Parts: sequence; C-alpha cells; structure tokens
Amino acid sequence: MTSPIAGGVDCDLHPAVPHLTSLLPYLNDYWRDQVTTRGMTDLVSQSYPPNSPISARPDWRPAQGKPGSSLEDMKAQALDPFGVSYGICNPLFGVQMVFSEDMADAFCRALNDWLAKEWLDRDARLRGSIVIPVQNIEKSVAEIERCAKDNRFVQVLMLVMGDMPLGKRAYWPIYAAAERLGLPIGIHAGSNYHNPPSSVGWGSYHIEDYVAQAQAFQTQLTSLIVEGVFARHPKLKMVMLESGFTWLPSYLWRLHKFWRGIRMETPWVDRAPLEIVRSNIRFSLQPIDAPPDPVTLNRLFDHMQSDELLLFSTDYPHWQFEGDQVLPEGMSSDLVRKIMIDNPLATYGRLKQRVRA
Repeated sequence: MTSPIAGGVDCDLHPAVPHLTSLLPYLNDYWRDQVTTRGMTDLVSQSYPPNSPISARPDWRPAQGKPGSSLEDMKAQALDPFGVSYGICNPLFGVQMVFSEDMADAFCRALNDWLAKEWLDRDARLRGSIVIPVQNIEKSVAEIERCAKDNRFVQVLMLVMGDMPLGKRAYWPIYAAAERLGLPIGIHAGSNYHNPPSSVGWGSYHIEDYVAQAQAFQTQLTSLIVEGVFARHPKLKMVMLESGFTWLPSYLWRLHKFWRGIRMETPWVDRAPLEIVRSNIRFSLQPIDAPPDPVTLNRLFDHMQSDELLLFSTDYPHWQFEGDQVLPEGMSSDLVRKIMIDNPLATYGRLKQRVRA
C-alpha cells in the first residue's frame, strides 16, 4: 500500500448541512419567514442520494443524521488519520437547484456563513469554498467579494452540470472576480437538474447520472478552452473535483487533433490544449477511476505528461476507497509529495496566507 505523508492538503471534504433549518440563524427575517411559512424542509440533490451506498462509506455513516454532518466524525475519520494540514470544505447542498435568483442568493449567503461559523471557526485546519448563486451573475460576484474578505475561503465552488457551458461569456465576470482575488474555481461533480444529466436526455437509473459526470467534465473543459476563458484570464486556476482523470490523455489527444485542424475558428486559443491544461487545470485524486495495477497507473501518469495535475483528496464521506487506502499502489514518494503537498499549495495561494477572518 502507498502510504500518505503528514502535512498534506485534502482538497475535497463534504460537510453536510444537517437540515434546512440549520441555516435559519444565518438568514434574515424575511427568508426565515419564507422557509417556515412555506414549510420548506430540505434541499436534497439527486447527485448524492442520501441512502445510496456511494454517498457514504459504511464505517463513515453515522447511526443518525447525514453523513458528514459531524465535525468530530470528520476529525476522527479523515483529518486526523491522514495527517492533513488543511482540509478544503466543499458543501454540496442543493442551493444550485433553486430557480429563484433571490432565494438562491439568500441560501448561498446563509450556507457560506454557516460553513464559516460551524466548521472553519471550530478547526484551524479547515478552509472553505464559496458557494455562489450562479442563477444570477451579479449576485455571484457580490458573494465572492463578500466572502473573500475572509481568507479562509480559498476557492469558488460551481457544479459541472448547469444551465449552459461554463466557457460562455456570461460567466466571465465570475472568473474575473476569482482571478482578481486569487481564488481558483472548483468545478464539482453534480447538477442543478434544470437539464438532463446526459447529452441524449433523461436516464432511468442513478448509475447513468453517475457515469455521465465524466462526460460532463470533458464537455466543460472543451468549452472553457475553446471559448477563450484562459486567454482572457491567464492566471485563473480551475480544479475539477470528482471528475476522474484516466480519460484525460485520450481526451486531450482528440481535442489537440481537432484544434490543429480547425484552429482558424478560435484564433484566441493560441496555445495547445495540453499546455492550457498544464498551466490552468487541476484534478482531484478521488475517485480514482484506474485499474488497481501499478504498472497501468504509472503508464497513465506518463501519458498525462505532468506531475502537477493531481491534488490529494479523500472525498469524505463518499465511498471511494477502503480503510486508509486513499492512495493507489505503486506511486513514488516524490509523486506522493507532489500530489499531497506541493500541488495543492501551488494551486491554492491563500493557504500560505495568514488567517484573516
């Protein structure tokens, strides 16, 4: 077994909101009244059905409540066993599914304030991602600017499946704000379900949705590159969270081939797609979608042509590995250090800053 080293950065932890009422203290009077008057109970995304086996490891599933809703459990099951120096919290609460721009804005503000008070204030190792109401670009920018004053927030969080491709210029003010404030954009697996999760319509089973996530990441990466996001925002980093990564070499070969053939259509893409990925895109380690064969895995790493693309993650509390086997077999000690420490610190510049809450 390849063992983790102390001092790493876990780039994908999922603190769970116990219940929608948990956000009531962080809502203003109007929205508290709206939640109670409407009888709103919870916001549950089909991306992670609560009782699905993959939503929580059996030994990480509490007897009561949602997996990931207890800080003490997170400490005992993820932070302490893997010796992390920082853990980045990516709350997956269904605020992106709301159609109302005002309600989404209120819920995002409350969620970010809840994360700061209930999690970041209670463990100095924890850092947060800013959840934004992408239903409204202006409100998203305002929420980024509000939360960025607390430099324990180290990332802006978006979902891979939304209303339109992420490279579209409508989103560029979000990227401009993130770049200006030194915040990577984390693009996480999941959907607002305003559109089918597959390119050919609605499936019948959760497995269809789950498998389609990798295809969504490929589609969004193409959009981001060919629309010119990184030509406009060259310092912006984006992190693909729970995307898998074994598809990357063949995908980049295909994209490079067609970029060379019809590059006159997008003259602003003045670098090869592989170069853009090397400089601006990172991928979380878990889930590892590779065979459990060290030879095959290391051949894949060679095909990726960079040891700077992967960032350590446990994906706590989701079920991606057994016991403490968070790293695949056969990784060199140099690569373990790159993935666990060097790459995350180079990606998240705010981790090096003195805390200013």
